[in-house]
Amino acid sequence: MSILTFILISLSLSMDTFAVSVTSGVTIKSLCFKYACKFSFFFGIFQALMLFIGWLTGFTIRGYLQNFSHWVAFILLLTIGIKMIYESFIVPCDEKCDKHGLLVLTGLAFATSLDALSVGISFSLLGCQIVTPIIIVGIVTFLAAMIGIYIGGKLTSLFSKRMELAGGIILIAIGFSILLK
Repeated sequence: MSILTFILISLSLSMDTFAVSVTSGVTIKSLCFKYACKFSFFFGIFQALMLFIGWLTGFTIRGYLQNFSHWVAFILLLTIGIKMIYESFIVPCDEKCDKHGLLVLTGLAFATSLDALSVGISFSLLGCQIVTPIIIVGIVTFLAAMIGIYIGGKLTSLFSKRMELAGGIILIAIGFSILLK
């Protein structure tokens, strides 16, 4: 496969991350560059790691994962989306509120990287080398998350706390779209 093919695959894999990053960005009161880097790095690493895991395990469990991964992603995104909707109505948020702790970041990164696991399985079946795709997927996902979180941050300053409600609805919609694929 060519570098261009890997870039296009990376762009398609990072679309869920971009959408989740926008919705996450709307919930952050004061976004700083350090947090945006941490958030984006987390998603980039997860996406690359899941691609690698898929590549490693492609020969042994490909059928099982293809039938199961969309349900895991759906349940994770549905749960996080419902939590965001709930918090937009019920939970008061002050400056110390940590909506993006390690557990939430792990859940979001895992849910959005399940597609990469499937792609990794495909790469293993095609006999592709994995180093170049891992690097490209990690970088593209990092950039998508960074751009998305800043766009979300700008939307928050324009539309206030109800953006969290919209973010929860978007996460649930992404979950349903994964389920229907």
